[in-house]
Amino acid sequence: MSEIYDIGYRHYDGPRLGRGHATRALTVHTLRGVFGLGRTARGKIVPFGLAAIMLLPAIVSIAMMALLGQRGLSYSSFAVVMQAVVAIFLAAQAPTAVAPDLRFRVLPLYLSRPVTITEYVTAKVVAMTAALFALVAVPLTLMYVGELLVDLDGPPATKEYLGALATGLLLALLLSSFGLALASFTPRRGLGVASVITVYLLSSASVPIVYAMLESSGNDAAARWAWLLNPFWLVDAVQAWLFGSVPNADGDGYPAGPVSGVLVVALIAAALAALALRYRKAASR
Repeated sequence: MSEIYDIGYRHYDGPRLGRGHATRALTVHTLRGVFGLGRTARGKIVPFGLAAIMLLPAIVSIAMMALLGQRGLSYSSFAVVMQAVVAIFLAAQAPTAVAPDLRFRVLPLYLSRPVTITEYVTAKVVAMTAALFALVAVPLTLMYVGELLVDLDGPPATKEYLGALATGLLLALLLSSFGLALASFTPRRGLGVASVITVYLLSSASVPIVYAMLESSGNDAAARWAWLLNPFWLVDAVQAWLFGSVPNADGDGYPAGPVSGVLVVALIAAALAALALRYRKAASR
């Protein structure tokens, strides 16, 4: 004799954490993926190896302060000097934040939950920005703590340190927006890496070429604009404008400071808009 058991279904009566918690969870998940956490040891080699390289100038600067009694690498020039390492980190890790979701077509699964395209893109950009900012901020903070411990003659360069942190955050946001936008146009990680590093190399190589051409023609005022073709020099121009730091550009420095600030805001807005449009198109498939 068969029996029918009415087990039924019960509604979930526990706490509902809401869309904000879902966005935070996606941000943490993406940030862990950028640094290879939760993956095999192979996935951790590149991010942590590059992070270790970023610490080397800070260690050398502390050694110079302790042994020679003088500052080494300045806070305001740190990001510009280490731009190649930061660019490699961006090129290597930005595709890991966006390519898998596109390649394995799991974006509709994310959007089946109460997460919008805007929240999804925000989570990705915030995670990548936090990773790049940590890459720059940790060595800067190590240098500053070393300066305080060594106790050099004169007051510590607190203003320069805080200015470098602020512009480091701005640089991280600019690079993350563009890096993720470029990487999102292909579901393959290798092509994403190539696209990001190619754009960086083109922007870096164009600066000395354009500058030399304009300077040789006697147009020194226009030659100063060539520095703004590279995102690191562009943000350095903002730093010099806002915090009065010494420009890292050769020659007469950068053009008017407010222009560089407007350019950074416009570029970030354009990159975020492109990233949102890319994901709206991918979600509609």
